[in-house]
Amino acid sequence: MTDTVIQYDTMVQMALLSVVRQVLKDAAQKGLPGNHHFYITFDTNHPETIIPPYLKERYPDEMTIVIQNQFSNLIIDDKYIKISLSFNGKLEHLQIPFLALAGFFDPSVDFGLHFHAAEVNNDNEEELPSITEPVLTAKNHDKNDGNVVTLDAFRKK
Repeated sequence: MTDTVIQYDTMVQMALLSVVRQVLKDAAQKGLPGNHHFYITFDTNHPETIIPPYLKERYPDEMTIVIQNQFSNLIIDDKYIKISLSFNGKLEHLQIPFLALAGFFDPSVDFGLHFHAAEVNNDNEEELPSITEPVLTAKNHDKNDGNVVTLDAFRKK
């Protein structure tokens, strides 16, 4: 038997990121269904995040964008969200790596995911960073009792 530990946190993190990726791919191809819209919070310090310098200055650590009515050029690939949004009447192009995501929320159905990524290993850009402490937050819509499901309850302390 080896001393290797199964990286459940990393696997769960990647699975949750794939949910966000698929939802955004669908929105890019078909548009937003019904009243759905998304709040996406991301790390502006991630080395592969590309935003205009004035936005980086205004949001030095974290930024939240809203994908709702006024967005264009939404392109989703395996690594990035690419989108054009208007800031103060000027169309700007952003590139956000999925590994830079801190949160995803769809208020139309009260569904959210929170991500906590560790520092990126700059020695090997091909390698995924070690991901820790994923938290899944989802409210039960059949009942209005505000139940929240978190993965923290199942984590060894």
